[in-house]
Amino acid sequence: QVQLVESGGGLVQPGGSLRLSCAASGSIAKLNAMAWYRQAPGKQRELVAVVTRGGSVNYADSVKGRFTISRDNIKNTVSLQMNSLKPEDTAVYYCNGNFLIYGSTWPYDYWGQGTQVTVSS
Repeated sequence: QVQLVESGGGLVQPGGSLRLSCAASGSIAKLNAMAWYRQAPGKQRELVAVVTRGGSVNYADSVKGRFTISRDNIKNTVSLQMNSLKPEDTAVYYCNGNFLIYGSTWPYDYWGQGTQVTVSS
């Protein structure tokens, strides 16, 4: 089975930094776009950052200049470096990947279980 496992979440003070990582495992034939989403209590899930297979990146306006998404296509990982964290960044962060799996005809989106990021003094 395909599995995405996030790590790196935790408690950090405002202005601090965290680096989230997501490792994909399973019978992956091809990795397409990978992304990070987040959902805060009482709010809608939002796209934080996305990186395409070719390396193009896009960010939500709220995190531009503070967050950086990167990927390693050899290791099947995607990371999110988060700097200058604010309390409003507090949320569960989810890793998303669009993969083609061996034995499947078309690629599909897969999700991790999420990792909690809490920004508080």
